[in-house]
Amino acid sequence: MRNFQISESLFVALVKYHVLGIEDCLPEIKQALEQKYEAIMRRELYTKSKTALTQKEREEARKKYLDEVGVPEYFRW
Repeated sequence: MRNFQISESLFVALVKYHVLGIEDCLPEIKQALEQKYEAIMRRELYTKSKTALTQKEREEARKKYLDEVGVPEYFRW
């Protein structure tokens, strides 16, 4: 199991929600967790684009990663 770091503001919002029962933090928590999940998925695609066993898998992962990051087609090599 891998460890991930979260921002201090997300940690505080999670504590407020789960420990103190303050539900006003829920939208902030949801947004921060979605951003973290997307960053993890982008990192996974990048790693796969560098370490996949076949050239075809590496190229597919590279294209998916560039799509996720938002690099336009005309700017790619």
